[in-house]
Amino acid sequence: QVQLVESGGGLVQAGGSLRLSCAASGLTFSNYAMGWFRQAPGKEREFVVVISWSGDSTNYADSVKGRFTISRDNAKNTVNLQMNSLKPEDTAVYYCAARPFRVALTSTSYPSWGQGTQVTVSS
Repeated sequence: QVQLVESGGGLVQAGGSLRLSCAASGLTFSNYAMGWFRQAPGKEREFVVVISWSGDSTNYADSVKGRFTISRDNAKNTVNLQMNSLKPEDTAVYYCAARPFRVALTSTSYPSWGQGTQVTVSS
């Protein structure tokens, strides 16, 4: 079955950077669109960014545009999220998600999820 394992979360000061990684197994990775979503305490899970199976197309939430960058390596079955200029409002558990073929912006469209990694940004 599909397994997604996130890593790279942690505690960082506002203005700092973190790089999240998601390692995928149990799937033909190049056939899957990948996404990052996040969930802050007391809030619903929200879309952060998605990337097409080829990596040619990305879509960012307005709140992270210009600060976050998604990339994927289909040879290594990994997707990364470089997060710069972090803000306290970026604090959340970040989840990696996979969906066959086409990208989607809603969390309910993704059948496969990782366990999440905590990102905490202090002010």
